[in-house]
Amino acid sequence: MKPFQQLMRAALVAGAMAGAVLFAFQYFFVVPRILAAERYEVHEGHAGHEGHHHEAEWKPAEGVERNYYTAASTVLTGIGYAALLVAIPALAGIPITRRNGWVWGLAGFVTFVGAPALGLPPEPPGVPVADLAARQVWWVLTVAATGAALLLVAKGWRRWPFTLAAGVLVLLPHLVGAPQAEGMAVVPADLIRAFSVVTVLGNGLFWLVLGPVAGWLE
Repeated sequence: MKPFQQLMRAALVAGAMAGAVLFAFQYFFVVPRILAAERYEVHEGHAGHEGHHHEAEWKPAEGVERNYYTAASTVLTGIGYAALLVAIPALAGIPITRRNGWVWGLAGFVTFVGAPALGLPPEPPGVPVADLAARQVWWVLTVAATGAALLLVAKGWRRWPFTLAAGVLVLLPHLVGAPQAEGMAVVPADLIRAFSVVTVLGNGLFWLVLGPVAGWLE
């Protein structure tokens, strides 16, 4: 029971810290670009374009309420990822420590952000997207394949069959291809690129904090 309690404590503290850092980054760099994209989307909707949302849908009010819900969801998401980050190394027999915490953080970034973003880059409102179910399936398969590949390399990097299998797993989702959307974006291309870049950078910062802090707490 004690090891489990240690894992949960590490997940709670590390996840909350990393989630708070990510929220601060999003507040200053991501949210302004979301608001800018929403203005384009609303303007286009008023001009007669079929938007990607419905007026009847509930959403938090601008300002404090929206920031509160964003912060809460970001911290809770951080705790969820932290639970995976401390559980997977323990199950794999390569426990996360102060020395290798940054390596596990990098592995988490590659698995959950880097690899999926190659096929489904983060996009702001006002950009057409593919079918939600198809995107979710591709994302889950990409994460699973990438994570399994990294574990194979970590466990048997000196054995060429492990390395070969890892290479196949990493490439497979991208050879299949991510689902593609049809339609025209209503926001400028430079805003889309900027949003994608800052979102990936923010998540990189999240994992850079999460890995070392979780390793330190272990």
